[in-house]
Amino acid sequence: MPLRSVEFHPEAVDEAAAAHEWYRVRSEAAAQAFIAEIDHAIQQITDDPNRWPKHSHGTRHYLLHKFPFSVIYHATDTVIQVIAVAHGRRRPGYWKTR
Repeated sequence: MPLRSVEFHPEAVDEAAAAHEWYRVRSEAAAQAFIAEIDHAIQQITDDPNRWPKHSHGTRHYLLHKFPFSVIYHATDTVIQVIAVAHGRRRPGYWKTR
């Protein structure tokens, strides 16, 4: 199986950074756990991108286990494109225009 690169939409980076900061203000341990879970999600997605459910507009989503966020991504044979790090209860589908 070919190795896929991972690309992050700039707004997905902003979303993850904002969530990290929100957790950091409340607890450094929670902020570190959030980043660790994002890293784990990216590794899992890279290992088997078709494992997670199909979502809108040809994307898939990986639901984080400890935090109310999903990693929304699109996979091709050579690249994983992370479209959003979306909070599960805020503005559903806002990322569809990316």
